[in-house]
Amino acid sequence: MSSVRIECVAKEGCGIGESPVWDEQEGALLFVDITGRKVCRWSPVTRQAQAIPVDAPVSSVALRKSGDYVITLGTRFAALKWKEELVTTIAQVDKDKANTRFNDGKVDPAGRYFAGTMAEEVRPAVLERRQGSLYTLLPDLSVVKHFDQVDISNGLDWSLDHRTFFYIDSLSYSVDAFDYDLQTGKIGNRRSVYKLEKEESIPDGMCIDTEGKLWVACYDGGRVIRLDPETGKRLQTVKLPVDKTTSCCFGGKDYSEMYVTSACFGMDKEWLSRQPQAGGIFKITGLGVKGVPPYPFAG
Repeated sequence: MSSVRIECVAKEGCGIGESPVWDEQEGALLFVDITGRKVCRWSPVTRQAQAIPVDAPVSSVALRKSGDYVITLGTRFAALKWKEELVTTIAQVDKDKANTRFNDGKVDPAGRYFAGTMAEEVRPAVLERRQGSLYTLLPDLSVVKHFDQVDISNGLDWSLDHRTFFYIDSLSYSVDAFDYDLQTGKIGNRRSVYKLEKEESIPDGMCIDTEGKLWVACYDGGRVIRLDPETGKRLQTVKLPVDKTTSCCFGGKDYSEMYVTSACFGMDKEWLSRQPQAGGIFKITGLGVKGVPPYPFAG
């Protein structure tokens, strides 16, 4: 598809840019910088990003039905009031583990906030294995743990009929599916729907389009790939001018634009001189598909 266009819209130099979410009300893109410890909101009108500093690694951000946002911060689920720059803790997990932190998170169609943990990295993707778990913050602000023994809890989304939950544990190099019960939020029957090729490297963040196909950002692979979870086939590859692509979402007026976050954490001077846009936010247009608006947390 020759009409695909890639533009670096925000040269943020994020250590680890993550969790892009389109905020329709603000007409802006939310994202976080995990190592930079800030929650950002980029406006396509001003082409500027505002940032709110926080006191721990912040790994995901989500809309909240009652207004403002919820975030995962260190090992806490927290609420963020944007104008006041005020963060309040909702719940804490992994209290028995000294060196874990939350990673990617997303809200399900019923308003539950799913997010998983991982051990703190020594270097990019180098960490103590099997220290992570997958959790859900329910609308009543209680927390459910689904499973543990996770390496790097990462991308997540739901099928269009809400009957399948898709999930990535990065070091398994697999995109997995679970049966999903929207009424209860319970998951089961885990299976792999796609194994990454060597050049695709490490699966990171993920989103779904209105045709039910998955888009996965490939960390160290410098690309996003489009997959058919039914057939396990890769349908499309879009290469970016940076290696450390971390996550993706659809946004813009009609959700026809894709936004991709990236990282520069762990890159030396020579590598950065070859990829000056590393850590930036990219916009991809001309994909010919649209995305699904994000769900807000119901609590």
